[in-house]
Parts: sequence; structure tokens; C-alpha cells
Amino acid sequence: MATKKVIIGSRGSDLALWQANYVKDQLAQLGHSSEIKIIQTKGDQIQHLSFDKIEGKGFFTKEIENSLLGEEIDLAVHSLKDLETDQPKGLCIGAVPPREDPSDCLLINLIAVDTTKSLSINKKAIVGTSSARRKNQLLLFREDLKIKDLRGNVPTRVQKLRNGDYDAIVLAKAGLNRLNVDLSEFHVFDLNPVRFIPAPAQGALGLQIRENDVFLKDLLAKLNDPQALESVTFERSILNGIGGGCHSPFGAFSKLDNKGNRTTWVTYAKEVEHTPLRMVSKQNDVHPIVEFVKRTNPSKKVWISRDLEGDSIFKKIVHAARHEITAKSCISKEILKLNVLPSCDWLFFNSAFSFDSIQHLKNDFKTKKVAAFGIATANYIKKNGIKVDFIGKGTPEKVAQDFKLLPQKSEIVFFPSSNRSIGTVASSLKEENKLIETTYNTVLLQHDLEGHSYLVFTSPSNVEAYFSANNYCGEKVVSIGPSTTTALKRSGVDKAHEAYESSELALADTLLSLI
Repeated sequence: MATKKVIIGSRGSDLALWQANYVKDQLAQLGHSSEIKIIQTKGDQIQHLSFDKIEGKGFFTKEIENSLLGEEIDLAVHSLKDLETDQPKGLCIGAVPPREDPSDCLLINLIAVDTTKSLSINKKAIVGTSSARRKNQLLLFREDLKIKDLRGNVPTRVQKLRNGDYDAIVLAKAGLNRLNVDLSEFHVFDLNPVRFIPAPAQGALGLQIRENDVFLKDLLAKLNDPQALESVTFERSILNGIGGGCHSPFGAFSKLDNKGNRTTWVTYAKEVEHTPLRMVSKQNDVHPIVEFVKRTNPSKKVWISRDLEGDSIFKKIVHAARHEITAKSCISKEILKLNVLPSCDWLFFNSAFSFDSIQHLKNDFKTKKVAAFGIATANYIKKNGIKVDFIGKGTPEKVAQDFKLLPQKSEIVFFPSSNRSIGTVASSLKEENKLIETTYNTVLLQHDLEGHSYLVFTSPSNVEAYFSANNYCGEKVVSIGPSTTTALKRSGVDKAHEAYESSELALADTLLSLI
């Protein structure tokens, strides 16, 4: 039996029409015909305001929603991040199809690329975006950047970059993927969504219908992705809890692992220029996350087992949250002077100490490929002007597994090491493919560091040194990774909160989630 043609409402941009046609094709596969009706929104007409002035007010959706309520269309296809968190009376989300990549992407003109710097972009580069959230996070990572507003559809924005109006621009990865934009002339820097946190529901489509449309409710259930719906609903519930259409810089990204455990990252600031409040949560309830954003905590005393540099992102974030930091390492390095770099193809650095121990030979690094254990080590190497070809992430065993596939059969990897190095990665390689040399000694120092409520450990050696001089008195403990967590357990700390990656950013996110 024939069914009525479904009228799909959409904005007229290339991306909006791709999304509408995607839904049209999905309906066709289910045996239902449809047609697309283009509706211009106020957001399409107003091009002089930045997004932080218009997002959350229905600027990109209101006219389409009115057409839906007036029964001029049957189904509206939206980028779900554009929809206000409270649905207009009489409307509902009928389905959320599988989510595209939720991350942002930095497109950089080749003349502005500097891979030794954070975000791989030149000092004082001009970066285009009109999003308060993106502006805020760009300045968190790089205070020197010049942010310039950018409006228009995806092809228009890319053309402005091509014309040289900007050194780089930030776009949603989802839109670039959906439109299959040719990016071959640019340096593409993908912004990991747990570091550069996206807008709630970024990358997801929201198929909006009338609440009383039983036919479309049943039909669209076949297009719905339950896991995508659950995650974006969780993200939007946080936004709703802190103020729905809030124009303050806000991002939320939530995901489930293969065991069904949820992890959520949040960033929030009152103003673009303010250092954001960040956190990572394992909660399945949005209320504690909302309370975290809203509350003001008294100052706490935090110790971290690292001598922090002036531009330390850990120091920046934790100080902005008004907490007191004691940054004092419990270990020191004693460099054993290496006069000549051994003949090798790869250099593998497992720490900043490892790099420092042969940094005097860095003119010879240019002909080598460089590997780093963890993001923190990689960032330290980059800040010293060296390109990093491999960044190991996860447990030592996983890093070993990932890295051993890279060296060619005849290539040799040099491991400048400590007298206390465990050597997990090196042990995964054949003898003929590795050179291991003790280039520095790790010396344990004894400091009286009691009186802190929160302890942040950045290496197993620091764990050993700390507990040789201090007692564990129930402080909340943060660990940089699996090896450090294991050392903490050996020292009697049963509950260490492990950072999601080995970086100062992850340590700060994890710490603030506990305070």
C-alpha cells in the first residue's frame, strides 16, 4: 500500500542539504519516498555576528521548527548541536542516526605550519573561528594566537583560508567528512575531542518531528542509533543543567567504552579570555557534573611530583581554579655525558629526563626518526624544536606493541635510558634492532611534603622517593599512567585515580574532578 510522501525541511547550505539527502536516501531504503524543502533561517541571513552571539537562540532552527508546527513539512533535519536543549511544545527528536566524528579540526596553510609547537602552528598565527568555545580552548593551549571571526558555510570558510585571510581555521570534522572536502593543500591537525572538547552533540543529526506523528515515530526508530542518542542526550543534559542556551564557552563530550562504562569531558568558562574549568567524569548521572560546573570550591593544597615550567598547562588550569600548587620533584637526574650519538635510525625517549640526557647532541637528531612515550614527553621534545614521529599512548605493553611495528627490518632504535628504567618497549624488539645505553642516573630525593590534600604522581621513581620520606594519610591521589599506578599500589595506595593519558592536561582534568 502506498504511503504519503515525507516532506523534509532543511537549510540550503551544502552541508545541510547533504544531511537532508542522507535522510532521504535512508527513507528510500525503507521504501518511503520523500522530497526536500529548503527553508532559510535567521542564522543564514545574519552573517555579521559571531556564533557566541547567536547560538542557542534558535537562529538556525526556528523557521524550520515553525514550518514543522504549521505542518508545511513533516520532518526537519538539523545538526543536533544547533537545536536548543528544550524542545518547542509539540515537537520531539524522532531519531539520532549514527554519529559522525565529533572532533574539531585545525586546517593550516602550509606556510604557517610549525610542528614543534602546540597545535602545529606558527607563533602569533591568525586563526579563524566565531565559536566562543573554540576561541577559549585555542587560547588555553596557545595564548599567543590571534583569533579572528569566521562565518559562512564550509566551502566559503575553506576558500577564505585558501585566499590567505587566515593562517588557520577551525572546522568540525563531521562537516569536512560529509562533504568530502579536498584538504590536500593544507596541513590537517585533528583536535582530539578529549583534549579540545567539542560542542554537545557535535557530529550528530537530530531528526525532529511533531510529537503526535505516530507514523514517523515508528519509521524513524529504524534510523536511530541508541548509543549515539544516549551519548548526545547526556551531553545536552549537562548544557541544559548549566543554562541551556548559555553563550559562555562550553563543551561536553561523552562516550561509552566496549564494556558500557561512560566517560565525559567538560570545559566551561564565563568569558572567552578566562582559563576554563575542566573535568573528566565517570558518572552516569549528569547532576554531579552540573554541580561541578556551578560550584565554587575553597582552595586546596596540591602537590605534583614535577618542577613545572612557566607555561605549564597543569599550573594554568589548577591555579585558575584557585588551588595552591607545590611543584617539587622527588627525583633528579645525573647526566652521564655521551660524546657521540650511536649509529641508529630511531631515537626512543621514555621521559623528559631521557631527552635531556642527550639533548646536547640534538643537531644529530635531524636525520633520525623520533619516538616518545606519552604526550607529555612528546610535547617536551617538540618545545625543544624536534619533530616527533611516534607518540606512544596507553600502557607500556600497548606502547611496545604499537611501536615495534614501525622500525623496518634493518633499522636500529636507540634508547637513552636511566639506571632505573624498566625497559618494556625495548624488550619488545629483537637484539639486533636496539641499542640501550644508560645516559643518566635517576637519583631519589627525600622531601618532607606532608600537609597536602591532593597528591599527583608523574613517575614510579617519584612514588618510591615520596613514600621513603612521607606517610600516606588518606590523601586523594592522581597517577599519570599504569606503571605509576602499579608503583602506588605497591606503596599501599589502593585507590589512585589514573589520568586518561600521560599529559599535564589529563592530570589537571583528573585532579579537578576530585576536588
